[in-house]
Amino acid sequence: QVQLMESGGGLVQAGGSLRLSCAASGNIYSINDMGWYRQAPGKEREMVARITSDGTANYADSVKGRFTISRDNAENTVYLQMTSLKPEDTANYYCKADILSTIWRFYWGQGTQVTVSS
Repeated sequence: QVQLMESGGGLVQAGGSLRLSCAASGNIYSINDMGWYRQAPGKEREMVARITSDGTANYADSVKGRFTISRDNAENTVYLQMTSLKPEDTANYYCKADILSTIWRFYWGQGTQVTVSS
């Protein structure tokens, strides 16, 4: 059984920073891409940032220059450092990972809420 557990969300004022973490646990043989997605009320889920196993990252245009994704392969953990937060960053943030357990498949975390006040 594989699980993704996010942490680090919360309430922050505009211009502030938060760091999200997502740890994968369970019967894991290998992890390829890991990423962060977000979904605001009434909107579709969107990609925020993704990172490959060798550390290549890409970002949504809306967060470039403000967010940084990183990962610790030894700990099966991905991070999202968010700075210069804006009210429009308010959303539920989800971790996603491509994991080899019994088969290769994508797993999602349960989400962590980020609220940015103006």
